[in-house]
Amino acid sequence: MSLIVFKLTLPPLLILAASLAGRRWGDAIGGWLVGLPLTSGPVAAFLAVQYGPDFAAAATNGSLVGTAAQACFSLGYVLIAQRGWLAALVCGTAAYALAGLLLQSLPLAHWGFFLVALAALIGAARFIPHRAAIRVTVPTPWWDLPARMLIATLIVLTLTAAAAFVGPKTAGVLASFPVFGTILAIFAHRISGATMAIQVLRGMVLALYGFATFFFVLGLLLTTAGVLPAFLAALACTLLVQTGALRLLRRGHSLKAA
Repeated sequence: MSLIVFKLTLPPLLILAASLAGRRWGDAIGGWLVGLPLTSGPVAAFLAVQYGPDFAAAATNGSLVGTAAQACFSLGYVLIAQRGWLAALVCGTAAYALAGLLLQSLPLAHWGFFLVALAALIGAARFIPHRAAIRVTVPTPWWDLPARMLIATLIVLTLTAAAAFVGPKTAGVLASFPVFGTILAIFAHRISGATMAIQVLRGMVLALYGFATFFFVLGLLLTTAGVLPAFLAALACTLLVQTGALRLLRRGHSLKAA
């Protein structure tokens, strides 16, 4: 019963906190926040509790594949952004699916998937153009926050229940789809135009370095250090990487503004 309670409360609370922070400090920071493992992190924790550390460790490879696929999603969206949000969404989703399908079949070790994720992020950051900082919070309808919280809860419940059937790696890939980054980018695109959506996705790409670090460290330690120490170490490493990414994001904005 306690596990169900955690599944019903932890994901929506994380999404609520990240969404409110994005509204407070602007959509570029919102994109940085939604790049964190706000749904895939809880999914990994519940997989470890339900199916054991070995299963959850295997799922981290899928999450690293998902990291690379998120970079492909962002790049695909940005390349078509000037043609409208719907065409950009279709292109980004197709890029995610294709990258996830191809990369998860590679016979790589854990560190190999990590290097693939880093290479994809570097490529995406290189080709997603940097825009001048626009500190704007996109107005959203009243149902936006409840919908995000509900979606996060449904993702966690569905993937933890289906993981035994689809396998750990596929579960990791599915859990990594940028649902909330997509929502934020579409709202920004529809209300403020393609430039704002590009800013959101650039912030998300920078945040994904921390995302990749989280699952790399988690996969290394789950079967050797135990579940709780592995998650604490992964979280600590992620926060260090995220601090650097946030400084880079702010520095780039300051240079552009100057």
